[in-house]
Amino acid sequence: MADTLTLFTFIGLSEQKAKETLKNEALSSALKDAITQVQNVNGASGVDKAMGVMLYSMASRLKDTKRLPLLTDCIAQGKICTELQLAAALDFVKSHPQDPINQREFEEACGVGVVITPEQIEDAVESVIKKHKEQLLKERYHFNMGLLMGEARSALKWADGKVIKNEVDMQVLHLLGPKTEADLEKKTKPQKTKAVENNVKVKKEDVAVNGDVNSGEGKSLMEQLKGEALKFHKAGENYKSEGYVVTPNTMALLQKHLEVTGGKIVTRFPPEPNGILHIGHAKAINFNFGYAKANNGICYLRYDDTNPEKEEEKYFTAIRDMVEWLGYKPYAVTHASDNFQKLYDLAVILIGRGLAYVCHQKGEELKGHNAPPSPWRDRPMEESLVLFERMKKGMFGEGEATLRMKIVMEDGKMDPVAYRIKYTAHHRTGDKWCIYPTYDYTHCLCDSIENITHSLCTKEFQARRSSYYWLCNAVDVYCPVQWEYGRLNLTYTVVSKRKIIKLVETGVVRDWDDPRLFTLTALRRRGFPPEAINNFCARVGVTVSQTTTEPHLLESCVRDVLNDTAPRAMAVLEPLKVTITNLPDDFKAGVQVPNFPANEAKGSHTVSFTRIVFIEQGDFREVMEKGYKRLTPDQPVGLRHAGYVISVQKVIKDSSGKVTELEVTCCRSDKEEKPKAFIHWVSEPLVCEVRLYDRLFLHKNPEDPSEVPNGYLSDINPDSLQIISGALVDTSVTGAQVFDKFQFERVGYFSLDSDSTKDKLVFNRTVTLKEDPGKI
Repeated sequence: MADTLTLFTFIGLSEQKAKETLKNEALSSALKDAITQVQNVNGASGVDKAMGVMLYSMASRLKDTKRLPLLTDCIAQGKICTELQLAAALDFVKSHPQDPINQREFEEACGVGVVITPEQIEDAVESVIKKHKEQLLKERYHFNMGLLMGEARSALKWADGKVIKNEVDMQVLHLLGPKTEADLEKKTKPQKTKAVENNVKVKKEDVAVNGDVNSGEGKSLMEQLKGEALKFHKAGENYKSEGYVVTPNTMALLQKHLEVTGGKIVTRFPPEPNGILHIGHAKAINFNFGYAKANNGICYLRYDDTNPEKEEEKYFTAIRDMVEWLGYKPYAVTHASDNFQKLYDLAVILIGRGLAYVCHQKGEELKGHNAPPSPWRDRPMEESLVLFERMKKGMFGEGEATLRMKIVMEDGKMDPVAYRIKYTAHHRTGDKWCIYPTYDYTHCLCDSIENITHSLCTKEFQARRSSYYWLCNAVDVYCPVQWEYGRLNLTYTVVSKRKIIKLVETGVVRDWDDPRLFTLTALRRRGFPPEAINNFCARVGVTVSQTTTEPHLLESCVRDVLNDTAPRAMAVLEPLKVTITNLPDDFKAGVQVPNFPANEAKGSHTVSFTRIVFIEQGDFREVMEKGYKRLTPDQPVGLRHAGYVISVQKVIKDSSGKVTELEVTCCRSDKEEKPKAFIHWVSEPLVCEVRLYDRLFLHKNPEDPSEVPNGYLSDINPDSLQIISGALVDTSVTGAQVFDKFQFERVGYFSLDSDSTKDKLVFNRTVTLKEDPGKI
């Protein structure tokens, strides 16, 4: 084990990463085999760190290990040496599982042997710039330079992106010359047209729900949820729905239903209060509450509180908080337990009609879809009625008897349980009941009691639709219509309550609201605005098929909202002291910093500017490198908003050679040649704690045994949380409240955490300013 650890650190893995890799036997074995193969070809020292990174990336992503020798050999020979080539190679072997692989086609698909000369890059960039020359001259440095990069990269698929960027920068500079004052100003965004319908302004409280955010179909969430758009039945026309069962009493029951509802749409959101809601529930909340809202109906929040062993008051509170946080107000808050007596009475009717019976098979016998038929299925109805009454009176032990319904479900499960015995006090009914109804029995009957018009549920419940209709009709009550929609899943996470509890118990995360999780309380604590989550649900769309998306799509929605709502501040995470020697010791000035540079009408705040400021360590390099545009001994930079340019006069180091301070001089930026870049800074700042978050898991699907053979607990990203205790933030954040959000200029979006005290503020990084391609 120690030898393998040394081997992994030798190729460039950190000791922490190497230890985590060793915990994953499959990954560890594959990586070791790959290193050994390279060493056999190139010698014992033939694996440099760049190659080591490629081998680790390949071993952690390759599912078909029989292709390991092929890819390893290509990496060893230098045929595959970029991430772009490796991604192409992995895609090729995945789409060609059969032997043998055509070597020529493989190498062609991976760009092996393709050499892009500097002349080719120069010609390609020149061609792209020529194409956009007129617009470039018009917009100058406000032009979208990413467009030039994108087109150049398309023309030169295997070229080094950094080389292309340097060439683009150089040719643009040659065409436009140095940046002017006008170029350095922020481009003012056009004001968004206020949404007006029939000359009525959209209400502020509606924006989170029905903001004009396009889905994949180009429609807002409210447009997608209109009854006509979804092809759902109209209230009272249940019988027109495919698969709906019509009985002799159906029309009379529908008429009575319409008299109660007045023809309104009625939905419900029915969570179990045994855990915290997650991102998948956000879609369910938007679908149930949103569908009612879009069609001028009402929606209940109904707690499915039929399992007292797992229910806690904190879950009831948190569920309602999250529903209201997303912008929805329940028409009423109800509980399945409100109907315990009615449900019991209906069970007696079901038994009396010969459609349910008391059974004594043990729980383990009932598991799975091939459970043996119950020997008590045909017991007399009178006997089952007596036994069911004895169950209610506590005359059986737990597991000694259940009430089962006489129906074979669509998925083949026979005679599902309707009631079971639990000697656990209920949080609302106390010790009144010792028998509790199951979901299969409770759900449709509570929908009926509440006159639900559309019972909306995720696709996996489609197999229970026929039993839903059967039970309502078996006891002769109004029958709603069940409609299914696709579940929303995210990669790089787990949402199972049982697994999250395990993460909490093992100390991987602090609690259900740890910002690395995708529970709604965690997303709120991390700083995700509710509008962004609703907009994400709109963008994903109201689909029937199950949807699995990447977290970066959600993060993109977060950036869209925060860009317009999070005021700017300046913060330095890794401070480097800078003393401005040509300012007096007691110099102090106030600098106006706009809260939103693109819209200065939104106000500004004042920060101090003194002789001593702090900048990011990464904004200074002692040795100039090509393409580096920030501070060096030979290259001055501007200080954002201050109007000053600083130039290095002296670099001060400690005994180990680390740079600890810079002595600089400054001059007004309007008196000298304009600097190549402006950097942020702080002066007389607050010392704060900053928490930087990355994905909790290393693999996209931590619950997939083919990706993570040793289970999700072995796939934890050791770098998912970085705590910076000595970050410096300007004083404009003084007085911030928990969940207040800021954009720390050039750093990211941050939200004030509930761990903050009067003496020290704590900020969570919500998202970076733009998607980080270096993420795991």
